[in-house]
Amino acid sequence: MLERFPHAPTEGAQGPLVRKAEPSPESLAAPESGIVEVFQYGRGRQGLIPLYVGESDCVTPPFILDAAMQSLRDGETFYTYQAGVPELRAAIAAYMSRHYGQPYEQAVGPFSPEQFFVTIGGMHALQIALRLVAGSGDEVLIPTPAWPNFHGALSVLGAKPVPVPMDFRSVNGKACWHLDVDRIAASITPATRCLIVNTPSNPTGWTATIEDLQQLLELARRHGLWLLADEIYGRLTFDDKRAPSFHDIMEKEDSILFLQTFSKNWAMTGLRIGWLEAPRALAPAVENLIQYSTSGVATPWQRAATAALEQGEPFFHSMLSRIGKGRAILHDGLYRTGRIHAALPDGGFYLFCAVDGEPDTRRLAMRLVDEANVGVAPGTAFGPGGEAFIRLCFAREPDLLKEAVRRLCLWLAREGG
Repeated sequence: MLERFPHAPTEGAQGPLVRKAEPSPESLAAPESGIVEVFQYGRGRQGLIPLYVGESDCVTPPFILDAAMQSLRDGETFYTYQAGVPELRAAIAAYMSRHYGQPYEQAVGPFSPEQFFVTIGGMHALQIALRLVAGSGDEVLIPTPAWPNFHGALSVLGAKPVPVPMDFRSVNGKACWHLDVDRIAASITPATRCLIVNTPSNPTGWTATIEDLQQLLELARRHGLWLLADEIYGRLTFDDKRAPSFHDIMEKEDSILFLQTFSKNWAMTGLRIGWLEAPRALAPAVENLIQYSTSGVATPWQRAATAALEQGEPFFHSMLSRIGKGRAILHDGLYRTGRIHAALPDGGFYLFCAVDGEPDTRRLAMRLVDEANVGVAPGTAFGPGGEAFIRLCFAREPDLLKEAVRRLCLWLAREGG
């Protein structure tokens, strides 16, 4: 029998055999999203309350849309700066100085527009960052449960995601998630290139303390690792201050990349715009990676993003207040059933909870669509440690959340326990 080799033509009885064109193994191995699976399953259901997707139900505010529309009327429909228009990069630098300036600027120096690179959302920023620090066969550590796109982006790149499960425990009678730094250290191998740190976390709401961040930074320094800091939910906290950040403790020589997006703070998920913060020495490499992926973000969306940074604080605080009310409605309402186990999230806008008697959360998510008309994301989508949980987004209209709680409580009572 003739053996076919994948990378060379062969001779057969009928003459030369042409090799078959195949997709790359990395593209075929890209994992399917467990969140999207349930989203598609529930799409079009009459009256379904969708709590599975990570976005607010607020429409992008008019002052942001007006800036985009004015840009279109002004004819800004041509190729643009790969790294972002100067006005937006300057606005990002000013925004970061207002919210993260101290003590960063004492140790590293003033924020500069040249360290910020505009991307098509946080996902694009993640892809650019990973291409900077990891390649085929390299290992990247991910504390889990975690946003599934970390795993997916690494798999497509040919790198190896290494999950490091966090602990769900009770401390002084309070449920919480705990990051075991010793477990992370034990997972480092000669192939490890990077550690991803998402705080506040999607999906758990875990928010690192400054001591947690210091330990992780010291670990990265000791092993020569990059830190990829996803601090997208950093200002979505419930104690009137932003979450601790690596900006608070880093030094000029530290190897840290930061992911950010306009999606969450200003209800701009569909506009697809974010930014990557990187050392200025990497600017040529970042701009090349943008050129070879998107060639830059459409200028009208960049004008919209500039307006969000410069005029968006009242909207942000109004939305944050609404999110805080949603957290209380969802957590307190479900907790009273006696069948829910969850840590009250310190940041973000998700409740990540386990349901007594329901270990198969993929099946549970499908049943809740069918039987309660509520959409949730299954914990199986978020990696090791998350399998027994479901994620519910509480960045929703309070009355809608009250109705979701009513439906879920009825379902839980009907199913017993």
